[in-house]
Formats: sequence, C-alpha cells, structure tokens
Amino acid sequence: MKLKLIPLILASATLLPGCFEEKTNDAATTAPAVSKEDAVASVNGVYISKKTLDTLEKEIAERSQGQTFPKEQLLEELVQRELLIQQALQKQLDKSPEVIERMATVRNSLLSQAALQDYLKANPVTDEEIKAEYDSKMANMGEEYKASHILVKTEDEAKKIIAELEKGGDFKALAKKHSIDPMGSEGGDLGWFTPDRMVPPFSEAVVALENGKFSKEPVQTQFGWHVILREEARALTPPPFDAVKEQIRPMLQRQKAQTMIENLRNNAKVEILLAPEPKPAEPQASEEPAAASETPQTETAPDAQTAADGSPTAAETDSTAPAGAAPADEAPQAQPKPAE
Repeated sequence: MKLKLIPLILASATLLPGCFEEKTNDAATTAPAVSKEDAVASVNGVYISKKTLDTLEKEIAERSQGQTFPKEQLLEELVQRELLIQQALQKQLDKSPEVIERMATVRNSLLSQAALQDYLKANPVTDEEIKAEYDSKMANMGEEYKASHILVKTEDEAKKIIAELEKGGDFKALAKKHSIDPMGSEGGDLGWFTPDRMVPPFSEAVVALENGKFSKEPVQTQFGWHVILREEARALTPPPFDAVKEQIRPMLQRQKAQTMIENLRNNAKVEILLAPEPKPAEPQASEEPAAASETPQTETAPDAQTAADGSPTAAETDSTAPAGAAPADEAPQAQPKPAE
C-alpha cells in the first residue's frame, strides 16, 4: 500500500536530533534504546517506538490547527524517515560539517524553547493577572465611527465640493459624481471603523467632527484630498471576559518571557563583536537650493498602505515573537454596541 507523504511532517525537525542520536556514539546525549515490546515498526532491525508515533501525532495536530491523520499514514511517514536516515548514515552524512552545524542549530533552538517553557511553567500566568489586563484594556475602550468620504486628486477640487455642500448639495450624489475612490459608487460609504483602522490624518479629522457634519477644509493623505462626512459614532461594547480570556493569556506569557530574557541579558556579559555596517555616504549639497515644489508634499505614514479599494485604511503590523515564546500581543477585539 502506497501512502501519501505529509509535507508538514517532512518539514518538521523536532524529531530529527533524536533520530541521529540513536545511531551516533559521539553525541552528547543518546536516546534510550527501544525494545520490541514498545515498538510499532521495525526498519532493518531498528525499532520505531510508540512514543515517537504519539509525539508526532501530537505535533502534527498542533501545527495543522487540529487536523488529524490516520496513524497508519503517520507511521508510514516515520518508516520513510527512518529509511532516509539509514541511507544518510550509510553515506556518513552525519559527519558532514554542514549537517553537524545544522543539527547544532536545531539542538540550540530546542534548548532555548525549553528554557522559555520551563520558566513559564514555573511562573504561570494567573487568572488574576488575566482579569487585571482585561480590566485595563476595557477601561480604555473608545468609540467607532461611521463615515463617508469623497476622494479627489487636488485641493482645489475638494474645496469646490465643500462649497457645493455648503450650498445644500447632497454628499452621496457628489461622491458618486466626483470621487476617484471605488467606494464613490456607493456614495463614499466607509461603514463602521475604529480610528486605528485609518491613516492618522483621516482618522483625526473624523474624530474631530460632529455627527452629521462634513469637513470644512480638505484633508490630505497619501491617497489624495478627502472631504469627509461623519455620520454616526457609538461606544465599543467590551466582549465578555470568558470570551477573550484565552486570547489574553498568550499575550501575558509573551510579556513574561520577554521580561525573563531581558533579566538574563542585564545580568550577562554580552560583547557584540560584529563590526558595524558603514554608513552610506551623504550626497553632496547642490550649489543652488532646489526650487520649492508648488504642491505641498505629504509624508507617507510608515504604517499605512493603499487599501485594495483605495480607502485610507492603515496597514496592520505583524509582530514576531522570539523562538518558543507565546504569540504576539493581541488585544481582545471589542464588539460594537448596536445603535439605538
């Protein structure tokens, strides 16, 4: 019977060091010998233990978000892996400097993760700490806004639209006629959003407006010039504690892990031997100053990008956790309070 390989398993290095340790006498630590009674398969006289199969099954479930595979398929993967290992040992690839270096890297990675896990096990995040973090986050919850906008290329165009609005012009009709944003066909409707979802100049203008009012001055962003209508605002309703408790826990675990690492560094003697990279040469100044641009330039916000629909949506950032640490900080998501 031919079983399909699981790419995720092939990519896994968790079991790799142990596999080599079973067969090399010069390893710092050797894995315990597997008896026939504890084995689930034998490959050229080398036993594969039930513990190895169970560990792999657990690892795959964690990495594939709960997806499971038949034990027969997992065992076939271990058999094929063992065949490859035996082939590598026969060719003495375990003596290759490159392989030795990579095995050392894997070992060090596992040890660093083990150190973090050991610390978090000894210093677990308590329910009291989670509740305190929840209360702190919920106390600082703000509002979300419903707004529409008209996006044009120049300030003069925006001013002309504002003049029409002041004469009683219909905002949605003007948006459909003038806006270069794809949402213009919908009257410029942006729906509900929190200020952090938009680039700062836009969100600041929305927050400053009153409900039912439009901006009296054009608002410039890297997308162009906006005329903004704030339609409504409502308070964000905190989600129930039990609904976000397990979202907060890994965030606090990450904070504890980072504190532990900082303490280790503060008490260690660390010397950076890498030479600093040379600074790029400064451009020579022109003898005559360049003429100033007639059009004011706007700095592009470093955390902003053009949304797929052209609306002034700020880009989300992704924080990378250190090896073995919990996921990046994630504040619990608030639920909008229904408009009355």
